Formats: sequence, structure tokens, C-alpha cells
Amino acid sequence: QVQLVESGGGLVQAGGSLRLSCAASGRTAAMGWFRQAPGKEREFVAAISWNAGKTYYADSVQGRFTISRDNAKNTVYLQMNSLKPEDTAVYSCAADQSTYSTAGIHLADYDYWGQGTQITVSS
Repeated sequence: QVQLVESGGGLVQAGGSLRLSCAASGRTAAMGWFRQAPGKEREFVAAISWNAGKTYYADSVQGRFTISRDNAKNTVYLQMNSLKPEDTAVYSCAADQSTYSTAGIHLADYDYWGQGTQITVSS
């Protein structure tokens, strides 16, 4: 069993930056970030392989967001720069225990989910 706890959410003005953290208890392999805006389905944001050798991004955040991880701390991060009002959503991290060489970009690729943290970007 894996428990995931996100932190770092909050309110920020457009153009600003935030860094999310997701601390995991238990063994993890690939990890990812997803988000869900009001009235919309949960969508992929970014994912990272176990050794951080591969990273994946949604087109909407490519070049603005950076995913990274520290396996010694069992923590994954999402650095978000140049934030836009359309980035407003609840951000959740996800973990998989069986995929090491790559990372999935679909909800079904992950077995464990955090509770989520709210990001609000004001215009």
C-alpha cells in the first residue's frame, strides 16, 4: 500500500510560480501529476520514470512545468512557472509500483492517488 500526500498548493497571480511536492510512503516506481478543473475531467499533467530518465508533459504545460523526483526522500515535485488562470485546478499526484523504465500518461496507469491540492491562478 502506498500513501501520497501533496503540499504546496495555494493562490497565485498569473505569471507567478509554485512548487508542488508529493511525499510517498511505500515503494513507488513511475509517478505522475494530474489535475481536475471544476466541471472538467481529470487530465494528465506530467509524469516521471523511476530513475527520472524519462519525463512526459501535457502539451498545455510543456515548457512551463517541470517534474522531478528525489528517491532518497520518496518525493516527487512539480515546479510550475508562468502560471495561467486556466491552470486553476485540484492537482493530484499518482504512483505506480510496476513501471520502472517509463511512466504512464493515463489515469489507468496508476494505482495510488493523493487527496489533491488546490491551485488557483488569478488574472
